[in-house]
Amino acid sequence: MDKLKRNSALVSFFVIAAFSGLFGRLFYLQVLNYQQLGSISTTNSIRRVWAKPPRGRIIDRTGTIIVDNQPLYTVKIIPSEFDKKRIGYLAWLIQRPKEEVAEMIRKGYEFNRFSAVTVCRNLEAVTVARVSENLWQLPGVIIDTENKRMYLDSLYGAHLFGYVRSISKEKLEELADLGYTQDDKIGFSGLEKFYEDRLRGQKGARFEMVTPLGKYAGKFDNGKSDIAAIKGDDLYLAIDGGLQHLAEKLMRKTGKSGAVVAIDPSTGGILALVSAPDYDLDIFNGATDRKGWNDIITSPQKPLFNRTVQAVYPPGSVYKMILAMAALEEKKMDPKKKILDNGVFIYGKRRFLSNEGKGHGWVDMREAITVSSNVYFYNLIFNVGFDNWTKYGSMFGFGEKTGIDLPGERAGLLPSADYYNKKLGRHKWTKGYLVSLSIGQGELGTTPVQLAAYAAAIANNGTLFQPHIVNGYRDTGTGKYIPFAYDKQQLPVSASTFSLIKEGMTGVVQRGTGTLAQVQGVTVAGKTGTAQNPHGKDHAWFIAFAPVENPKIAMAVLVENAGFGGAISAPIARELIKYYVKGERLPVVTAKKGITPSTENSSQPDSTEKTPATQPETIMNSATEPPSENTSESNTGNVPE
Repeated sequence: MDKLKRNSALVSFFVIAAFSGLFGRLFYLQVLNYQQLGSISTTNSIRRVWAKPPRGRIIDRTGTIIVDNQPLYTVKIIPSEFDKKRIGYLAWLIQRPKEEVAEMIRKGYEFNRFSAVTVCRNLEAVTVARVSENLWQLPGVIIDTENKRMYLDSLYGAHLFGYVRSISKEKLEELADLGYTQDDKIGFSGLEKFYEDRLRGQKGARFEMVTPLGKYAGKFDNGKSDIAAIKGDDLYLAIDGGLQHLAEKLMRKTGKSGAVVAIDPSTGGILALVSAPDYDLDIFNGATDRKGWNDIITSPQKPLFNRTVQAVYPPGSVYKMILAMAALEEKKMDPKKKILDNGVFIYGKRRFLSNEGKGHGWVDMREAITVSSNVYFYNLIFNVGFDNWTKYGSMFGFGEKTGIDLPGERAGLLPSADYYNKKLGRHKWTKGYLVSLSIGQGELGTTPVQLAAYAAAIANNGTLFQPHIVNGYRDTGTGKYIPFAYDKQQLPVSASTFSLIKEGMTGVVQRGTGTLAQVQGVTVAGKTGTAQNPHGKDHAWFIAFAPVENPKIAMAVLVENAGFGGAISAPIARELIKYYVKGERLPVVTAKKGITPSTENSSQPDSTEKTPATQPETIMNSATEPPSENTSESNTGNVPE
């Protein structure tokens, strides 16, 4: 009996304890935590909102941040939750045409009605406040903060940096597997495109609870399930921001189209890269400026065309040193032997002129380079032979892409016997074609970046570097600086040959056709060239490097339809050399008014490797490819230097 009483008491204790626990939990849920439970009870969905990461910054060789990020406020809509009857009201709030908003929502609904679609970017603070106050009337509407690029006031860098733009529907089908969605932007040109994988970062996501009416009901799981976005990697460039600014300014001053590519002869790093005309990247930043875009695509000068890597021109006389080096290395000509340049060279029934038919008298190889004697080189190519001429051109990288880290590079054209056999047929072309090729005319076609690399290889005695803009990047995940490795090759050309070539090119600047490139206190070597243009005035070339004793900078300058290279291109080279070699710096400019750059740590990258930046990072103030520019249709060779 006692045992039965004890068991009954034990059962009663467990029953009372169980009910006490249930009552306590019920009291907690109904009384103490009723607010959260009430919210959850009215929630029938969890909304995922992508968090877009800031793109990586772009930093020049001095540590100056030349492309940064700034806040961008956007209005997004989840089509499945939005009441289409409110389109007019929303359009009024954001001050956009009702039809435009309706079309954006329609496209978003067709793509994925449960995914947010951006209907308006780059909102002003007043608009953001107006929409925020009325969100309770607009289920499915989200105000989000993204990032847009911040550029320098003093620097365009249009063809260098490039821009980002929305992904087309066709492209999205290719990129969907990589995590891109309809609302994303992607690098479309320049470094933004070439280094998209580095700059884009990784998306994050936040999860929100929403009511059946689409009203925000709080964070899901108190935000513990949210995924943080990871910023893109920072790129460290070989570019000198001040030199880039000066090159842009000088090209813009000419009022003509053209290109400037400056390169460090000791590394192959690009110091400045300008294609003219350029344009303001802010036109594409945030919400596209429709008028600005229309002006760009309708301009006859084709501003979107990157002439530094996409335009192909005959190099003219700047190519004569290739023939001279072939002659010296193959021992086809004694450099001291003089040839009479009487102004005319006759081959078959054709007359080819030198110095407009006036001639230069008796010239040896050095003098022929200095005064740019066409007759000397007309004769020289027949001594050297076509195969050797092609061989040495190929050695210096002509006829092939340089591998520069920009999209859309073209290889140009280096003619050969095989080329003419295929084009014209065997035994259907004559050596008369060689006359024009000897002075850089005819079918020969080069890009400005090829000629800059060529000038650098002469400057450093035969090391041909792969031109590059980016030295390396800082990995956001580890914080470490990772340098890129680039190709280089030592060309089989003797030091004595380079010495003679340099002497001839130094003479060009001291007393020849490039005297306007002289810089007091600096020995400059250069070569003028004229690219024939059957459609108008000839294009003006000038390549140069300095100081000759220990070259710090090499470059190629092209001004289209400008005539003589020594008159307009050489002075541009002079100012760039004066700035870079003599240290005549431009004043530092301040950040744009009213713009807040990113507040990330901008200290030097940690690495045991040599880093590209040499000073602490600072904030500075900051359609279809056209036809080939190769205008080498004339073989007359009647080109003044």
